[in-house]
Amino acid sequence: MPGSPRHPRKVTTLLAGLGLLVTGAALQVSTGAAPAHAATPHRILFDDGHAEEAGNADWIISTSKPDPLSQDSTPSSETDWTGALSAWGVALQKTGDYSLKTATSALTYGGSSTTDLSNFDTLVLPEPNTLFTTAEKTAIMNFVKNGGGLFMISDHTGADRNNDGEDAVEIFNDLMTNNSVDSTDPFGFSVDSLSISSDYPSAISDSTDPVLHGSFGTVSKSLIASGTTATLKPADNSAVKGLLYRTGYSGNTGAFFATSTFGSGRVAFWGDSSPIDDGTGQSGNTLYDGWNDSGATNAALALNATEWLAGASGSGGGGDGGGGGSGTCTAAQLLGNNGFESGATTWSATSGVITTSSSQSARTGSYYAWLDGYGSAHTDTLSQSVTIPSGCTTAALSFYLHIDTAETTTSTVYDTLKVQVLNSSGTVLGTLATYSNLNAAGGYTQRSFSLASYAGQTVTLKFTGTEGSTLQTSFVLDDTALTVS
Repeated sequence: MPGSPRHPRKVTTLLAGLGLLVTGAALQVSTGAAPAHAATPHRILFDDGHAEEAGNADWIISTSKPDPLSQDSTPSSETDWTGALSAWGVALQKTGDYSLKTATSALTYGGSSTTDLSNFDTLVLPEPNTLFTTAEKTAIMNFVKNGGGLFMISDHTGADRNNDGEDAVEIFNDLMTNNSVDSTDPFGFSVDSLSISSDYPSAISDSTDPVLHGSFGTVSKSLIASGTTATLKPADNSAVKGLLYRTGYSGNTGAFFATSTFGSGRVAFWGDSSPIDDGTGQSGNTLYDGWNDSGATNAALALNATEWLAGASGSGGGGDGGGGGSGTCTAAQLLGNNGFESGATTWSATSGVITTSSSQSARTGSYYAWLDGYGSAHTDTLSQSVTIPSGCTTAALSFYLHIDTAETTTSTVYDTLKVQVLNSSGTVLGTLATYSNLNAAGGYTQRSFSLASYAGQTVTLKFTGTEGSTLQTSFVLDDTALTVS
């Protein structure tokens, strides 16, 4: 009933939330599947045109190229496809949300080949061992600048598998410092010339980060089995962010996994190929099963990062439907799980926020988001990252909000809900609205805002409910949408 405190509901929601987490963990172990399906598959291109199979390396999702489905169209386990990255590929394939291909020739952007970057949302570079050509570097950088995702997976310095004098450390640094698009530290980091024999890098504490807390699970640690790190340079790109660090390191040094943005696109860096190695591959290769290492959460890290790079948590297929930011705009609704009916997925939220509790009511369906309502000092958050395509002139955010309160004042604000837009580093770009106990009313009211000024950017939509020490106020959300055209 309106004005009732939330304490009894909190206990049942927590138990339900634990059930969801247990179920999600079971799904991850048994199927690797995310709970919801994208309307348009997120298109991922794995590179195999730069000696990714040289020496003992086997960095492919399948020996069937470009289409792994030709080897097995309905894979159920990593051995249904052949390659040390098959566990990664199969886990994505089984969700039904991804379309996967392998490139075996020169990378292009704006060409006519089926593996041209304009046909994809994300490019995965799994420890390349030959330098990219000038044309390829231009293609890669423009792809990212125009909205594509780039996954850079390195190895330790000296890991020259084809003996051509170049290793992944040198190749990635060359890409970032010797290209025709932007050679002035475009991503805000450089790869360290190190060979670290072993470690279990730990994740930072950030419950809102979509890579560390994505639909494929929570990331706690990764693995170094001869790898390297990156040095971050936020003065060159403020969006750069270290997510996992070598033991004893923090801040701008020793970042084993980092993310950044460039133009309208997203970038992820991983300092070792061992975490993505599932231990199975072609005969004769010496492989290491880092994917299933019990001391790490490498599968969740790889899959969450792929989801984030492709814009899966917000853009529904990499944004504009034309691949890495073609500059066009297809009319679409961009928010994932926008009615909360998939439960505690896609959104990042504090415990108990996404719920089916009967103490409040969903506007439609069964699930809704309930912030605060405890009658004591409390803060709840709800957020989602989304890429708004650069070609869109209309970007309308809407949601339905119901507020009830036990406060009796008609003039004093005690409890608030802020609706804000943040950049990828967590800086508030704008506050769209602030609601309070003074706005309490029966039923849901639709609220709408224009986000057109953020076109071409990856932003985080965040709701923050802050409650005072006595008398509850509940902020209840349902049926969100971010519609672009």
